[in-house]
Amino acid sequence: MLKSAAGPVVQRLAIYAAFACGALASGAASAADTPDAAPQPPDAQGVKTQPSDESTGIATRQNLFGDIGGLRPWLDRYGATFAMTETSEYLANLRGGLARGGAYDGLTTMTLSIDTQKALGLPGGTFNVSGLQIHGRNVSQYNLGTLNTASGIEADDTTRLWELWYQQSLFDGRVDVKVGQQSLDQEFMVSSYANTFVNTMFGWAGVPSYDLPSGGPAYPLSALGVRARAQLSPSLTALVGVFDGNPAPGAGDPQRLNGSGTNFNLHNGALYIGELQYAVNPPQEGESGPATGRPSGLPGTYKIGLWYNNERFADPRFDNTGQSLASPSSTGSAAQHRGDYSFYAVADQTVWRPNADAPRSIGVFARIMGAPGDRNLISLSANVGVVMKAPFKGRDNDSVGLGLAYVKVGSHARGLDADNGNAVRGSETAVEATYQYQVTPWWVVQGDAQYTFNAGAGQNPNAPAQALRNTFVVGVRTTVTF
Repeated sequence: MLKSAAGPVVQRLAIYAAFACGALASGAASAADTPDAAPQPPDAQGVKTQPSDESTGIATRQNLFGDIGGLRPWLDRYGATFAMTETSEYLANLRGGLARGGAYDGLTTMTLSIDTQKALGLPGGTFNVSGLQIHGRNVSQYNLGTLNTASGIEADDTTRLWELWYQQSLFDGRVDVKVGQQSLDQEFMVSSYANTFVNTMFGWAGVPSYDLPSGGPAYPLSALGVRARAQLSPSLTALVGVFDGNPAPGAGDPQRLNGSGTNFNLHNGALYIGELQYAVNPPQEGESGPATGRPSGLPGTYKIGLWYNNERFADPRFDNTGQSLASPSSTGSAAQHRGDYSFYAVADQTVWRPNADAPRSIGVFARIMGAPGDRNLISLSANVGVVMKAPFKGRDNDSVGLGLAYVKVGSHARGLDADNGNAVRGSETAVEATYQYQVTPWWVVQGDAQYTFNAGAGQNPNAPAQALRNTFVVGVRTTVTF
C-alpha cells in the first residue's frame, strides 16, 4: 500500500518541480499581482471574479491567454495555479529635480501556487514560489533625486527569486502559519486604497524603506521568516512574524548584494513585527448580501502595528566619542544604537456608496509611521488620500484617486547637514493624481501625475550644499494579466 501510494505523489512533486524551474528560468516572475497592487479595498471584499475560460472572447476573458491551451485546467487537476503579469510604464520629469527627461521601466511577474489538498491530500496547505524579471531605467534615480520615489516597481535590472514559502491553515481556517522566504509588503503595513497609486511610498512606506537594513524584506527583496495569523473574531485579526534582520547584508547596493534573491540569510539579527487589524462591517460567514456578498454597512479596515529590529544602528550625526562626524577631529566611527523600532497605524474606510449593490463608491485612507530620529534618516512618514471606484457610468472597474505622501528627515541627519554646511533637509511632500482605466478584465491602463514639493527634502543629493527644484512627473502605466 505504501509503495503504490507513493508513486503518484512522487510523480506530482516531479511535475511541480519541473514546472517551477522552467517558469523561473524563463525570466519572468512574481506574486499574483504587482508588488504595489496589494489587497482589494474594503468595499471590494466578498466580490469574486470568474475563472478564465478558453471559449470566452479575448475582450471578456480574465486572462489574455485564457486557459493557455488547456495548461491551466491541467495544472488545476494537480492542485497548481499559475499566474503571470507584465507591468510596464513610462514616466517623465517635466521640471526640476536632477534633470528633465523620461524613462521606461517594467516588471514581469510570475507565480506558481500549489494546493496541497489536491496535490498530496494534505488539507489546508499552500506552497508558493514566485520571482521577478525587472527591466528598464529608474526615473527617480537619474532624473528626480526625491525621497518619495516615483514608482513602486523601480528596481535594479535583474531576474530573481522573490518569495518561496509554505502556508498551513489550522483550526478550520482561523489560524494559519507561513514559513519561508517572504516579502512583508504583501501583508504588513498595507493600505488597500493607497495601492491604487504609482508612487513607491503609497506601498512600502518611507520609514521602513529608509530605516530598515537594506530597505527591509520588501519588493524586490525578501527574507526568511515565520508569520502567524489568527482570526480572533469576525472583526479582529492578529498578525505576528519574525524574520531575518537584513535581507542583503554587506556594503553597497542591497539589490546587487542579493541579486538572485537566493541569499537565504539568518545571520544578521532579527526583525520582529506585529499587527492588529479591525474590520468594520466585514462580510459575515454565510452572508449572501444583495447579489454581491457585501454587508449593508460601509466597510473599513483599521490597523495598528509595530516592528523592532535588534541589530545595531549607526548614529547619523555623532561618532563614538560624541563628536560630530563632520568634525576634523572625529574618529569617523559612528556611535551605535542598540535596536530600532517603529509604530504605525493604517486606516481604509469606504465613506459613500449609493447602495450595497452598487459598484460606485468613495473610500479614504490614512497611514502614519514614526521612528526615532537619532538613528534613522526618516523619522516620520504619512499618506492620506481618496479613491473613487466606478467614477463614470459604465466604467464599473475604473478608479480615480488623489493622494499625498509625506516624509520627514530625522533630527540627527538634519544636524549633520548643518555641521557640514550643507542645505539642511526638512521634509518632502508628493501629491499624486491617478486614473485606472480597465480596457479588458486582463488589461489596465493608468494615467498618472505627481508633483513633489521641497524635492529631496530641500537638498540636492548630487550637490548637498544646494537645494533641489520641485519636480513634476507625468506618465502612463499598463498592466497585462496573462
